[in-house]
Amino acid sequence: MKVTAADVNKLRKATGAGMMDCKKALVEAEGDFDKAIEILRKKGQKVAAKRADRESTEGAAIAKVNSDNTVGAAIVLGCETDFVGKNENFVELANKLAEIALNCASKEELLAADFEGITVSEKLIEQTGVIGEKIDINAFEKIEAPFVGSYIHAGNKIATLVGLSANVEGAAEAAKDVAMQAAAMNPIALDENGVDQSIIEKEIEIAKEQLRAEGKPEDMLDNIAKGKIKRFFKDNTLVNQAFIKDSKKTVAEYVKTYGDVSVTAFKRVSVG
Repeated sequence: MKVTAADVNKLRKATGAGMMDCKKALVEAEGDFDKAIEILRKKGQKVAAKRADRESTEGAAIAKVNSDNTVGAAIVLGCETDFVGKNENFVELANKLAEIALNCASKEELLAADFEGITVSEKLIEQTGVIGEKIDINAFEKIEAPFVGSYIHAGNKIATLVGLSANVEGAAEAAKDVAMQAAAMNPIALDENGVDQSIIEKEIEIAKEQLRAEGKPEDMLDNIAKGKIKRFFKDNTLVNQAFIKDSKKTVAEYVKTYGDVSVTAFKRVSVG
């Protein structure tokens, strides 16, 4: 069976597989294009099964926002090595998956979504065969708000989304600045109300232990510890943090410079 270079190139464009793999698949399929694709997918299933216990701790973090800036999605497409994570085709795939994620409510829905005639899950298996590494959706986050902005840190290692309460003039700049803040400072919650009570109790206990070690009287510990918790909230909750571009303002105060608007939500995903 003679396989032409045009046939090989067509299969390569459709699957992303290497030239030799495409040629072998076409020869095995006796020139049947659809059968050749199925052969490559079966190869992907075999590779995926072999590498199921591997760690996919490298990859690409991508954030996307819809055309009217009301919905944002952020994903991490994971792989095994940094070399693959930086590959142009891998990053392109991650971007396509993030676009699809805009119309999905969960990771499970994303995996079941259509990707050019097959499911996203099947596409990941196919690409596992092409690349030879475990590939998975390691993170999925979504935000809906009157205005949503995003930021992707250089190298696609961190991606963030920020929701604002109103689409005011300058909302794009404000949301991007706050998204950059979330990427850089890694807050644990939007504000003090979003911090889990168990974390607060743990921080209070740590503060009390430090105060006891300093010889502070027991009857003073509660009041001093409350002051330390306020500092903890300032350092670790997004709207209370000092704004990285102007430390004289909190993030909430910075956003208010754009009018009657506040930060309603944020999401942060990262590789590793």
